[in-house]
Amino acid sequence: MRKYEVMYIIRTDIEQEVVQAAVEKFQGIVSNGGGEITKHDVLGKRRLAYEIKKFRDGHYVLVNFTAEPAVVAELERVMKISDEVIRYLITQDVA
Repeated sequence: MRKYEVMYIIRTDIEQEVVQAAVEKFQGIVSNGGGEITKHDVLGKRRLAYEIKKFRDGHYVLVNFTAEPAVVAELERVMKISDEVIRYLITQDVA
């Protein structure tokens, strides 16, 4: 198992329940794949540095987890097709 970190930004024009459902969906992908979430921070609504898909604000979420590379590939696939996510970045944690 490897350590990973993912930060993603969720649109602000959707309701809080939808934001919470999206966060739980992504956590479920890691958990159901045999991974373990070590740290989960919802950083809240913040201003973007530049406009992305006509959005100026976003809900930032930071998650550290350990998982197999197949779980990371599935998480990336789901984030790519998810309408709630504006932008995401998954990195391998080397520390």
